[in-house]
Amino acid sequence: MLPWKRVLRPLAALLLTAAVAAVPAATAHATDAAPTSGWNDWSCKPSAAHPRPVVLVHGTLGNSVDNWLALAPYLKDRGYCVYSLDYGQLPGVPVFYGLGPIDQSAQQLSDFVDKVLGATGAAKADLVGHSQGGMMPRYYLKFLGGAAKVNSLVGIAPDNHGATLSGLTNLLPYFPGAEDLIKDTTPGLADQVPGSAFLTKLNADGDTVPGVHYTVIATKYDEVATPWQSQYLNGSDVHNVLLQDLCPLDLSEHVAIATFDRIAFHEVANALDPAHATSTTCASAFS
Repeated sequence: MLPWKRVLRPLAALLLTAAVAAVPAATAHATDAAPTSGWNDWSCKPSAAHPRPVVLVHGTLGNSVDNWLALAPYLKDRGYCVYSLDYGQLPGVPVFYGLGPIDQSAQQLSDFVDKVLGATGAAKADLVGHSQGGMMPRYYLKFLGGAAKVNSLVGIAPDNHGATLSGLTNLLPYFPGAEDLIKDTTPGLADQVPGSAFLTKLNADGDTVPGVHYTVIATKYDEVATPWQSQYLNGSDVHNVLLQDLCPLDLSEHVAIATFDRIAFHEVANALDPAHATSTTCASAFS
């Protein structure tokens, strides 16, 4: 295959994603009736051991159920009140969310956290997000008053400084109209391109805000939020951790780290309850 074809093929896949997202779909919302195995229980009351509810924030093209089929029960089984939301929906596009303007998605998160706090009676919540879901809440914390309502933010493979898709987005300027197409059809994707107006505003004047504990869990095999070091945050109350420093044998990439990696889950549990944290190792996969 000619070198230029190797470049065009993945770029075409990116543009196809945007184009498909813009086409109205007739199928029903698949998560409306989907079971959540005990989470999103609006009668749940936080315990003294775990006084804060946990809100799970899915990633781009994810939803409130599919993203959390493993982590939500994992946390529920450990005594947490666990909730998840859908955000960033585009008209006529079911199931695949996180595609709308991210500042609007952050407002949806704000409204959802208010609902969770109202139902549970808790003063603050903890947020755990994957990919965009680990980055978007920072807008809520910084610009929408979320810092007063959130104790900690745990980002699993968050694209805090953009998602280059292994360098693919660096090619967009060479394809006239590509950036405009993505902005028009899937603004949530455009907001995640490094250097976007959204990311510039988000990261100006520092990555973090006072009063919130931040944890970033990254994998060196990430192929979306690249380079993986760009996921890390700078701040006085930040814990950045590389999954392979905890378990060198862990091969999880961008999706697997949040969907079924119990080593990452153990580190999430540590971040939510640091007073009772235990060492995260390869053996955590069996705990």
